Amino acid sequence: MKQFATFVKKEFFHVLRDRRTLLILIGMPIAQILIFGFALTNEVKNARIAVIDQAKDRDSQHLINRIAASSYFEIQEDVLDRDRMETAFRAGGIKLALIFPANFGNDLAHQNHAQVQVIADASDPNSATTLTNYVSSIIRDYQMELNEQVALPHQITPQIRMLYNPQLKGAPNFVPGVIALVLMLVSVMMTAISIVREKETGTMEVLLVSPFKPVWVILSKAVPYLLLSLVNVLSIVLMSVFVLQIPVEGSWLLLFAESALFIVTCLTLGIFISIKTKTQQVAMLVSLMGMLLPTVMFSGFMFPIENMPVFLQWISNIVPAKWFYSIVKSIMIKGVGMEGVWKETLILCGITVFLFVVSLKSFKIRLE
Repeated sequence: MKQFATFVKKEFFHVLRDRRTLLILIGMPIAQILIFGFALTNEVKNARIAVIDQAKDRDSQHLINRIAASSYFEIQEDVLDRDRMETAFRAGGIKLALIFPANFGNDLAHQNHAQVQVIADASDPNSATTLTNYVSSIIRDYQMELNEQVALPHQITPQIRMLYNPQLKGAPNFVPGVIALVLMLVSVMMTAISIVREKETGTMEVLLVSPFKPVWVILSKAVPYLLLSLVNVLSIVLMSVFVLQIPVEGSWLLLFAESALFIVTCLTLGIFISIKTKTQQVAMLVSLMGMLLPTVMFSGFMFPIENMPVFLQWISNIVPAKWFYSIVKSIMIKGVGMEGVWKETLILCGITVFLFVVSLKSFKIRLE
């Protein structure tokens, strides 16, 4: 362990002496959290919603059928009461819920006025606003048709409620995405370049023929970036709390534990890239193009995955950032515990183990 600590110390010195590396490690998270802390708009389709029909009358069924026929919504049949609705919101199973009161049809017929409660998950404020607008538009169309058939105008008023982000700020949606993006780029790119640099200068061969085990040499290079990435997570979260006014609703310990798991995944991926590449330029190109685009496109950070073709949705399942983004948003914005993110955690663990095994086999083949 003394030799291992010596190698880790050496890698820290390498990082601290390189000003460009320090700029990427420290400057990029700060710049991105400030740039992406504001809103972007995206179209939403095939959003999972819940309908709780306490009226079960003709008017409520007509509205439900119209909503179900729309391409914007996908009604979840298993959410039938308020308790299940709350659970589905916390688990990310639905984006919006409609509640028809028991006297909906009666009020509409006799008082010419009825209300529908619309509850949206505003942890993604753009999607929440878009979905509530879609629902309001469908209700208005149905209301206009009713008014053509009766002498007195009917009025249906949606009561809209935004969960988790009632002020519809853009930052709560982008902070988890920035964390995933920064950790993916920094951890993968820095690890890949640092190992390839040793191979280019010829010092890696010297280290591998030393009495120290080759695997520990590789791991010693990953430890500094693990610690520095955790510092990045802390800086982003602190800036989110004190600059963007986004409190961490869930457990800080769970948030950092999940972040450490994702960092290990990224470091393993960086080691795999470094084993397969021969120059720093190739390693940087693969890290940037191979990691940046999938993280932005398939994590749900900027583009809703529900909008994509089924084939691309399948591809998104192998992108680690997708699962980490869901975990961070659930912990930070919704305040869920391990019971709400255990599935994503298991998937992320599986991806990490797979990458580690593949990297280890590739490394042994290169040594032979």
